[in-house]
Amino acid sequence: MSTIIYQTDNDHTTILIRILVGSVFLFEGIQKYIYPFRGVERFESIGLPFPEFTALFTGGFEIVCGLMILAGFLTRVSVIPLIIIMLTALFTTKLPILLGTEFWGFALRDLKHYGFLSMIHEARTDLAMLICSSFLFIKGGGYWSVDYQIRKKNNI
Repeated sequence: MSTIIYQTDNDHTTILIRILVGSVFLFEGIQKYIYPFRGVERFESIGLPFPEFTALFTGGFEIVCGLMILAGFLTRVSVIPLIIIMLTALFTTKLPILLGTEFWGFALRDLKHYGFLSMIHEARTDLAMLICSSFLFIKGGGYWSVDYQIRKKNNI
């Protein structure tokens, strides 16, 4: 089991993706605690249930997992909650833009245009984080990671 958890290659450039993903999630998580319009108020406007709990719960995962990714510790495990967060964000906030109407109680933002191009534009960061997180799930933390050092030390 530990072989899979710490599995990574010796690629020296994976750290660039880790820095991107880890820092974006870390700082987005912090903002959910500091700025209500990015946290509780945003979750409430989307139509998510229990916005006080959901925003802080999500922000907590973003902070903890962001730090773990920056360190490259349990990289493959720590991206799983973030992939779920991104899929949820796409479903709850971008699908209504694609459809041009509220969907399952999830609010539609007031935009000039709706449809595929508007949805892709609004989803660009979510999609980038989803794809980069998926990359880390597949590859692991790379050479400059705690995972690599644990694997190397234990000959895994």
